[in-house]
Amino acid sequence: MTTDEEAAGQGPVEPGSGEPPRDEVAELRAAHAELNDRFLRLAADFDNYRKRAAKDQAGRVEAAVEQVICEMLEVYDNLERAEQSEDAALRTGLAQIRKLFGALLERRGVTPIVCKDQQFDPNLHEAVAAVPSDAADGTVIDEVIRGYCMNGRVIRYAKVAVSQNKE
Repeated sequence: MTTDEEAAGQGPVEPGSGEPPRDEVAELRAAHAELNDRFLRLAADFDNYRKRAAKDQAGRVEAAVEQVICEMLEVYDNLERAEQSEDAALRTGLAQIRKLFGALLERRGVTPIVCKDQQFDPNLHEAVAAVPSDAADGTVIDEVIRGYCMNGRVIRYAKVAVSQNKE
């Protein structure tokens, strides 16, 4: 005598028992464990992708901001040079504009690199001249173009003149 289950190829079922055979339960549990493992791996991969994409986006935004700030620094330098003008009223107006500009840069985490009378550091400075001087060898004696850091990273190296032995 065959039941519907036997006809379906699932093996004999004991009469009065409403449970599937043990082999089928083990197979279903193994399939469930495999699917659950695949789901957890997929969820972890997606989470890693999401974090990586957010980090990449933040890096692109930061690079764009740095590029714009570097371009603005050229204008800032020219304002400082213009303040050396003979016209007192012009100097006063330019000084006020430069202060506002400086405050804006400071709010964005931009700080000037201090170099005058410091030891030359290739991580901060770019030597454009070596000048014979009484100062210790390798000391920055003149700042040709000011350098800047943004949030602790150099965005423009300071162009400096470095002392050299008089010999």
